[in-house]
Amino acid sequence: MNEPYSGILPIAPTVFHENGDLDLAGNRRVMDLMVDQGVDGICILANFSEQFLLTDEEREQVMRLSIEQVAGRVPVIVTTSHFSTRIAAQRGKAAAEAGAKMLMMMPPYHGALLKADEQGMIEHFKMVADACGIPIILQDAPLSGVTMTVPFMVRLAREVPLVRYFKIEMPGTAAKLRALIEAGGDAVVGPFDGEEAITLMADLDAGATGTMTSAMIPDLIKPILAAHAAGDRKQAAALYARVLPIINYENRQCGLRAAKAVLREGGVIKSEAVRHPLAPLHPKTRDGLIELARELDPLALRWR
Repeated sequence: MNEPYSGILPIAPTVFHENGDLDLAGNRRVMDLMVDQGVDGICILANFSEQFLLTDEEREQVMRLSIEQVAGRVPVIVTTSHFSTRIAAQRGKAAAEAGAKMLMMMPPYHGALLKADEQGMIEHFKMVADACGIPIILQDAPLSGVTMTVPFMVRLAREVPLVRYFKIEMPGTAAKLRALIEAGGDAVVGPFDGEEAITLMADLDAGATGTMTSAMIPDLIKPILAAHAAGDRKQAAALYARVLPIINYENRQCGLRAAKAVLREGGVIKSEAVRHPLAPLHPKTRDGLIELARELDPLALRWR
């Protein structure tokens, strides 16, 4: 798949053994599952990958084994966010050299108060772009605590042309996407939504050309995008209504633990462990998730 990238580019979970060590074989199996789910790309080392709980050495391991296992079957997007411009640039260069096709980055922030101003953000992304030479998708999410206006994002896209994809997952995503597409024109190559596709239909109606969900049910979400792109909004809405209960359950009850629970239930991975201080799902919450998943019969529950 070559640019412009579109469709469904889900976030891969990072798989651990019960003791918290990396499960390298499990991570390889997740790559194969996601390819079989029909995804249009795979994003690794993102927030839903527990990137904030990995050492630098572990990040390197996961990045290299993921790109190696995918073996060019779909593009791999590597998240390289860091408050330090130097480190973000080093991560970006390493990802590009390893074979990543795109980076995903949040704006530089640390904690609740350390943030760059707009000029600092422009410089940050320019230095990373110069180091990596591959497209960048800007992640506009509440986690960073950074407010990025539409005029700023358009300025960023025009001053740093490699920043040409945008994952918007803020309150009022559809309105922001619509404004970004209108103001950005050709500079906005890929407007995406995220947040587990909780607002997918509104975002597609606003002009989103892709979504970045979890690895839980991308095989059931992709047909929604296909129907909408073909102009069959009624079919897209019907397909979306079918999966919305589990998307809502994932988004509001489980977070990043949902995909791991479904993959473990289906035997794709041996453990759904998350790293402390994250806590496992309550058994009753997990039961509710699996009940919804079984009604939908996603590939993750019946994969080889």
